[in-house]
Amino acid sequence: MALLVLAAATVALLAGCSAPARSRPSAELAPARGALRQAAAPAPAVAVDPALFAPGACIALAPRAGNRHQTVFLDPGHGGPDTGAVGRTTGGKTIYERDVTLPVALDTAALLRRDGYRVVLSRTAGTTVTRLRPGVESGGVFTVAGAHDDLLARVECANLAHAAVLVSIHFNGDSDPSASGAMTFYDPARWFAASNLHLARLLQADIVSALAAGGWTALNRGVRSDATADAPALSAQGAAYGHFDVLGPRLAGYVPVPSQMPGALVEPLFITDPAGADVAAGRAGHAAIARGIAAAIGSYLGG
Repeated sequence: MALLVLAAATVALLAGCSAPARSRPSAELAPARGALRQAAAPAPAVAVDPALFAPGACIALAPRAGNRHQTVFLDPGHGGPDTGAVGRTTGGKTIYERDVTLPVALDTAALLRRDGYRVVLSRTAGTTVTRLRPGVESGGVFTVAGAHDDLLARVECANLAHAAVLVSIHFNGDSDPSASGAMTFYDPARWFAASNLHLARLLQADIVSALAAGGWTALNRGVRSDATADAPALSAQGAAYGHFDVLGPRLAGYVPVPSQMPGALVEPLFITDPAGADVAAGRAGHAAIARGIAAAIGSYLGG
């Protein structure tokens, strides 16, 4: 598998060895801080306590038609000083992963709300998710502590939302510009690992199909364990953890309260591939990927 090329100080994925599946531990049931404020109808957008999250982060959006009484958590990867992977289109335009994950998430949210789902987004603008504390940013770049704070804030938002499912949206990168294709990651170490895998398979299939329907052929790189991702870790502790923070199990002192719902992380394209960057940079590409994600979530939650 190609290496994921992300800025070391801002990388949002962790690598290492998988832990075996196990019974659900009581520690994974620990409640997260606070609760989402419920707005009176008909206001569709609800923000969480600004002391916990940055402005525009952790926003709940009401369904637009009907109400399935299910919440979907969408996490557009990176944001703020964390650019994620950097690519260049065939026309020479530079694009950043943080800037193209957001419109995909917003398009997906619109489709899901139309179908009766409540959607919570980790961010709705080009900001961080966490409310930055002193010393976590230096020279416009996250410190290791800042990057980790931002990942844990996404987990906390998902838990506060009482989401039924979590989908983290990313784009891939590689030092080889010919590397291309779509892949989806899941965590096998959770008590709901089978649900994670089922969701990941639906997402992978529907994203590849949606891209094909839009006229783009994406190499199907398949579904993979997050323990196999070749991404640099934030720290030695992160390397030892061996999972994506947003998907992985509890580790005292590192991920004290993990995500408490099935989830997957999607990487529909390599933006370091100029042809992939063209798709990722365009509205039609955003819409196609969003259709695939929304279709997979609808299938997973029962249609």
